[in-house]
Amino acid sequence: MRQSLLSLPGFYALSAALALTGCHPKSEVAPAERLLSATVRVQAVETKKHLATEEVVGTVRAKLRASIEAKVSGRIEQMPVVAGQLVKAGALLAQLDVREVQARLDQARAVRQQADQDRKRFETLLQQKAVTQQEYDAVQARFRVAEAAVSEAETLLSHTKVTAPFDGVVSRKMADVGDLASPGRPLLELEDPNSLRLEADVPEALVGRIQMAGPMPVRVALVGNDLAGVVSEVSPAADPNSRTFRVKLDLPPTAGLRLGQFGRVVVPLGETASVRVPATALVVRGQMEIVFVAASQKAQLRLVKTGKRVSDEIEIVSGLNPGESIVVDGAGALRDGQPLEVRR
Repeated sequence: MRQSLLSLPGFYALSAALALTGCHPKSEVAPAERLLSATVRVQAVETKKHLATEEVVGTVRAKLRASIEAKVSGRIEQMPVVAGQLVKAGALLAQLDVREVQARLDQARAVRQQADQDRKRFETLLQQKAVTQQEYDAVQARFRVAEAAVSEAETLLSHTKVTAPFDGVVSRKMADVGDLASPGRPLLELEDPNSLRLEADVPEALVGRIQMAGPMPVRVALVGNDLAGVVSEVSPAADPNSRTFRVKLDLPPTAGLRLGQFGRVVVPLGETASVRVPATALVVRGQMEIVFVAASQKAQLRLVKTGKRVSDEIEIVSGLNPGESIVVDGAGALRDGQPLEVRR
């Protein structure tokens, strides 16, 4: 019994030694992986002056457009055009039912024929002094009225053919065969696609900076370069609901420019100064906008807030100070703290 009690402390000491031996690492933890140096090109941050602008949205429309309607009432018998079709001036757009007008014309012609016969008979009688001059004048007046009725019916008959007033494209079709056409009800819309302009509603705070016949840049998404718009019309009164003025700018003939496209007119506000960097210096990771500052030959990650893009440069609202050096070439592959080799 004494021997086993004496061996108990030794057992505890041996267990503690084994535990310490198990917790002690056999080898040191490997150091963090070293970042390889990156060869980059840097540029000093500068405050630059530029013309501040405000963009106002607008729509590309035709300078020459018309809402086509019939001058007489009638059922549409033919409508040989579809939306998007190019038509020439004088081309048939719609043919109305002519039966009623044709009957009216036939009646007017019959009355004119009878009046003409009466006029000739009374002319002979007048020469024979069988009728008075007053009776002959009355017959002749009836003949002129009959002629006017024929002319009116012929005009109405010509109005049953709705034709294009100018060369253009059918931009919208609001009626079809079988519909009842009547004066005041548009059948279709016709626009000239060769003469376009941008129509924009400019806020009253900016309309004072727009001058008649003045050039203004216009940007359309599907057209690469800015278009040289010329102000052709400025509404003299503001819209009472939106407090905006309708401004129209003539656009030059441009490939890819089409009716109804979305565009922006660039309104100049004045010269201002801001911090700008090349677009190649900005790195976007998720929702973060990042640039890398070159400090002590290492890349220092810096979160920034950007503003407008000016040509190939981006305005930096916050996050950078003038005079700092930023990486402008190779920034996309950098990591914070990575050594840098600056390429001149």
